[in-house]
Amino acid sequence: VQLVESGGGLVQAGGSLRLSCEASGSLFGDSDMAWYRQAPGKERELVARITSDSITNYADSVKGRFAISRDNAKNTVYLQINSLKPEDTAVYYCNARLYLAIKEYNYWGQGTLVTVSS
Repeated sequence: VQLVESGGGLVQAGGSLRLSCEASGSLFGDSDMAWYRQAPGKERELVARITSDSITNYADSVKGRFAISRDNAKNTVYLQINSLKPEDTAVYYCNARLYLAIKEYNYWGQGTLVTVSS
């Protein structure tokens, strides 16, 4: 599985962005997809996850502002980010989690940078 993120950029506080992550291969529909982010000097943290059954969960810090969705026909997961804050500045990574024969596999994209100016 290869993951390619896009949609990052420089935006003013209060603005919006939509991140996309396109996956290669035929296992996208069976995968739980997630967005993580890593701010400078901080550890990578889970932002949002959507399971293969489209159940979603969010970090408390982004609830009500971020929305994760998936389009299985396009092998793509999205992250709509609204009401951006300077503290949302980070590299955002797409993650695919797949279970095969009770083993867990994780795949990562290269990341896309989101910079929020105040």
